[in-house]
Amino acid sequence: MYPPHHLGGYELVWRSAMRHLRARGHLARVLTTGFRIATDEPDEPDTFRELRWYWHDHAWPRIGWRARIALERHNATVLERHLEQLRPDVVSWWAMGGMSLALVELVRRARVPAVAFVADDWLLYGPKVDRWTRTFRRRGLAGLAPLAERVTGLPARVDLDAAARYVLISETVRDRARASGLALRDSTIAHLGVDPDFLRPCPPRAWGWRLLYVGRIDERKGIRDAIDALAQLRPEATLTVVGEGDPAETERMRAQARTLGVADRVALVGMRSHAQLPALYEAADVVLFPVRWLEPWGIVPLEAMALGRPVVATGMGGSGEYLRDGENCLLVPAAEPARIAQAVAMLADDPQLRARLRTSGARTAATHTETIFNQAVVAALARAYGEAGVR
Repeated sequence: MYPPHHLGGYELVWRSAMRHLRARGHLARVLTTGFRIATDEPDEPDTFRELRWYWHDHAWPRIGWRARIALERHNATVLERHLEQLRPDVVSWWAMGGMSLALVELVRRARVPAVAFVADDWLLYGPKVDRWTRTFRRRGLAGLAPLAERVTGLPARVDLDAAARYVLISETVRDRARASGLALRDSTIAHLGVDPDFLRPCPPRAWGWRLLYVGRIDERKGIRDAIDALAQLRPEATLTVVGEGDPAETERMRAQARTLGVADRVALVGMRSHAQLPALYEAADVVLFPVRWLEPWGIVPLEAMALGRPVVATGMGGSGEYLRDGENCLLVPAAEPARIAQAVAMLADDPQLRARLRTSGARTAATHTETIFNQAVVAALARAYGEAGVR
């Protein structure tokens, strides 16, 4: 998926990089899926929503052999047409989880240089949900891959290590990918950052018990811990939730809020555009980032810091590479709502603590910007092109 039709931050990072390339005179074509959401925002030029994928309605449905081959052939035909039309100097791979990984192999075999920008764990879960290539990794079936390729004309084996140069957003993501068996010898780290327009800390404000959660409604994100923490705070405390997710998980969250008696204190405002986010941060007294899993990075705390809002977070995963307890945030153990509530109450009682976190947080955000990441994107693509010795 690709903005404006998207669900998470990875796609926004992708779009920002494409805009950065185009602003510098490069031709950047986007090939993505036909996934769509309700929005009035138009597509940007050179965006083609022609690919099919294995994900549907927040699930990975089982599909038969004929459907798999049809999906893979369709995607291969689309990619080959664009490669022939555009004759790119370099291909960049972005959010490939749920996509045909055979596309990556097709580009490798075509000897087109490629760079993969990895901002989640698709190197781990992508091979598992790719219904085509995973078949030939099963015990007893690997030997059939060459025959399957001859019969279908589709790659049935993917050499991810050899297929691209890798730019990963955190050591957490790289470590997890390597633990899965990938070598990633040709890889670097480039941290994601905030939009420079966010680097304008808002004036301090009187404490009003306004809590903010920004992100997918997903159990791994700790949203239910935020609801539990809210129930342990003073009655005037409120929680604004910005984001969407699986409808079933959203309903479980609503049911939890009703059970705890805080449903009237939780405002679900849905997805908001990037331009609308600063006002939401500014209206908050504290931003919660209570993730329970090894989050690949975590842009939300940086956005909050850039706009001068204190952060309570777990520091799980990539965010732990820049979050410092008592310096630019308050860290709490994952899956412990009482500790979240305690941290929020501590901020409420200590204006000097809020001021200290605000000052240090602004410094942290200034060293992690979208511009710095986009410059790393350009450098990686230029290096891949230059070392390939093409055209």
